[in-house]
Amino acid sequence: MTAFDRGVFTLSLDFELIWGTLDRGVDTYREACEREHQFVVDRLLALLAEFEISATWCTLGHLFLDSCELHDGRKHPEIVPPRADWFAEDPCTSESEDPIFYGKALLDRVLACGVPQEIGCHSFSHPIFDDPACTRETAQTELAECVRLAAERGLELQSFAFPRNRVGHLDALREQGFSVYRGPDPAWFEDARWPRPVKRLGHLADVLLARRPPVVVPEETLPGLWNLPGSMIYFPMHGRRRHIPLSARVSRAFKGLEAAVDRRRVFHLWFHPTNLAFETDAMFDGLRRIFERASALRSDDRLAVLPMRDVVAQHAVQV
Repeated sequence: MTAFDRGVFTLSLDFELIWGTLDRGVDTYREACEREHQFVVDRLLALLAEFEISATWCTLGHLFLDSCELHDGRKHPEIVPPRADWFAEDPCTSESEDPIFYGKALLDRVLACGVPQEIGCHSFSHPIFDDPACTRETAQTELAECVRLAAERGLELQSFAFPRNRVGHLDALREQGFSVYRGPDPAWFEDARWPRPVKRLGHLADVLLARRPPVVVPEETLPGLWNLPGSMIYFPMHGRRRHIPLSARVSRAFKGLEAAVDRRRVFHLWFHPTNLAFETDAMFDGLRRIFERASALRSDDRLAVLPMRDVVAQHAVQV
């Protein structure tokens, strides 16, 4: 069942720079994050403006900052960290000195995009919300600091993407005024009973075979809080994944868009802007083709293109 009168395309971005991969070492993704800061975000914004697409930028709270410093010898004392050394890699410098840790200049450019973009949330420092070390106090302080920083910019955060897509502390999310989060893609291999290697192989098989991704509808998990599951990640082209043809990624997205139209459901595409820092020209070419198809379907009045908050707002009114 669905309350939509046409298909819906929504795009959410996990905007985190280096914070999402600190557990793999700063140097592992340093160059990619530097490229993201230098030109990937600007190029993505230009493409979104060209096709008049309002995306949801689920922005890490630390990226609201252009600098930070120690307070009585502590880093970010307003946050209850999941472990004592949590902020060990935070340089406590500035965006000009360490741009992979800060994003205020990038956020300014997102807000200045010719097509309005939704600013959502991705936590303050990327703790894993279903990890026992991420206590309720950690989740509360992470979310509260993001809400505070956004309010300083005149922004109200409504949409949330969980770090690593691992859901937890939904009550804290609702208490901080969020109305929608991106839940895990409803794929068979995302079932908790499957070990990580099986999940990775299942995901690779889906991409290689260009299987149609699921199309979704929002689900109210707590009163006033909706889950808008992902449909498909736009797979990066680095490591072993660079051997997967770009055409497989694009073909899957086309199938998702067509299924959304046919079933009047949501095709929810998501990725990290850093994904576009590898094989950049090819990745942007594929994204352009996806946006062209979505734009054509919208011109035919068969598809709406909406950010996450608007998808849920429209659905909540119509159900």
